[in-house]
Amino acid sequence: MKDKLLVVDIGNTNIVFGVYKGKDLMASYRMKTDKEKAADEFGILMTQMLSYSGINPAEIMDVIISSVVPPIMYSFERAIQKYFGINPMVVGPGIKTGLNIKTENPKEVGSDRIVNAVAVNELYGGPAVIIDFGTATTFCALSRKSEYLGGAIAPGIKISAEALFSHASRLHRIELQKPPSVIGKNTVHAMQSGILYGYVGLVDYMVNRIKEEMDEANAKVIATGGLARLIAEESKTIQIVNPTLTLEGLRIIYYKNKQMSV
Repeated sequence: MKDKLLVVDIGNTNIVFGVYKGKDLMASYRMKTDKEKAADEFGILMTQMLSYSGINPAEIMDVIISSVVPPIMYSFERAIQKYFGINPMVVGPGIKTGLNIKTENPKEVGSDRIVNAVAVNELYGGPAVIIDFGTATTFCALSRKSEYLGGAIAPGIKISAEALFSHASRLHRIELQKPPSVIGKNTVHAMQSGILYGYVGLVDYMVNRIKEEMDEANAKVIATGGLARLIAEESKTIQIVNPTLTLEGLRIIYYKNKQMSV
């Protein structure tokens, strides 16, 4: 029975996709973003991952995609068409979101940021500050009137760490985890402290400045992305961590555009 929705978020580092039956996320998956992959490679890998979870690709009724990697889209869309028999819905200009985009050039805003804002608007309501810990760390401001106000983009925590390892010859790659104390007693702990707590400071400062400019001291703060939980444990401003926020946003946008309720 074709009763499942495949949602796909193509990011700079990873492709995250999931399968919904109604509002229930049945399974989610992650694979590396590879611009060199052919359509058949994407199609075979995705159908195999679905089958591993007991989901028959023939049960997929439709597909929606958000992407910030234009070069990958030709191969990926061909994969969806060949292996699922579906022309996917792609988040972009003309898609209904329920938001009023208040930036100077709405077309410049990454689709992932809009998708996250749609999810927050629907699930939590505004005013809100949305933080996505991805390849870049993005901060987005959502008003109480469902207005996407804009935001800020900072280097992601992994990019920052890689820059440190690459340009300091005596510093090597370390595991990103909480050190025993802020004052590191060895090089590894010192690096973990500087990266983790330094980033927490960046996050809390940015959130407070965004709230100040919004004139919304009580704006909710929602975080998503791979390292969201680690940062949230130390942050004084993050209130909610939703690891599937982008997938939820894609599901919501799909049904808004199909004018279907679920």
